[in-house]
Amino acid sequence: MTHAYFFQETSINIHIGATALHYGQSCFEGLKAFAHSDDSVHIFRPDENAKRLQQSCERTMMPPVPHDVFLKAVNDVVKDNIAYVPPYGSGGALYLRPLLFGSGPRIGLQPADEYTLVIMVIPVGDYYKGGLAAPVNGLIIDDFDRAAPRGVGAVKVAGNYAADLLPNMLGKKKGFPIGLYLDAATHTLIEEFSTSNFIGIDNENKKYITPRSRSVLPSITNKSLMDIAKDEGFEVVQGDIRVEELDQFDEVVACGTAVVVTPIGSLTRFSPEGEETKYSFGDGKDVGETTMKLYNRVRGVQTGDAEDKFGWNFKVQ
Repeated sequence: MTHAYFFQETSINIHIGATALHYGQSCFEGLKAFAHSDDSVHIFRPDENAKRLQQSCERTMMPPVPHDVFLKAVNDVVKDNIAYVPPYGSGGALYLRPLLFGSGPRIGLQPADEYTLVIMVIPVGDYYKGGLAAPVNGLIIDDFDRAAPRGVGAVKVAGNYAADLLPNMLGKKKGFPIGLYLDAATHTLIEEFSTSNFIGIDNENKKYITPRSRSVLPSITNKSLMDIAKDEGFEVVQGDIRVEELDQFDEVVACGTAVVVTPIGSLTRFSPEGEETKYSFGDGKDVGETTMKLYNRVRGVQTGDAEDKFGWNFKVQ
């Protein structure tokens, strides 16, 4: 890292031969900073974002951003934009988008000789103003795959999201606001939603079940929810989940930084002949009890209203 500076412009100059433009050498993170009741500001689990960014760098042959450099950068950018952190009680946060990309020119396929790290910040409101929204209906995607078994699905590279644009749009045209991908090899195992991890809740047996796959991005939100679920007495199971096993779940959740959790009311799958199979969770109208409890506990830690017993909050200095 040669130098760091703050700028207010919304555009940057980049070489037309940059590897980010030609070969997709680009990865990013997403995290939030929250105001607490004592007027302090805390970033939620930035150490985990630092680790995940390093994993993305290693997979795409970019120099990993040192842990201390990343933490100082996110601290300093929040401190410099402290006036834009939504106030305590508003439900909002300052969203941070660290982006690392190959800015050096290469026309032959090879890593860049220069990389740029930028962190964009933007105030965001409470995604679910007034509380969690009603469950949404999802579509099981069969016509497309999100990631190859030995590809880059487990790292946060920009191209992963471009691959979801068309399936996402087609699903929404059918009336499904969220899509669920299956494993590319067999299309029998659940992997993850478009931009969120999959969680299945079996309340009767007190199990929190989430896929383990080399094609699934390790969600920091999911990791947090797993710790809370264990604390609530649930057995956390990571492994293969077959599509037909959806029937065992009382609640299904999509989880991620933007929303924490999105309750899923149903998942629909269409056969090649157009026959419909629908898996429903709860009554499809109300948020499940466990989903609500997990959501409230994470949000409580983020806003400082609950004990940070796992040491997740990073105070901006």
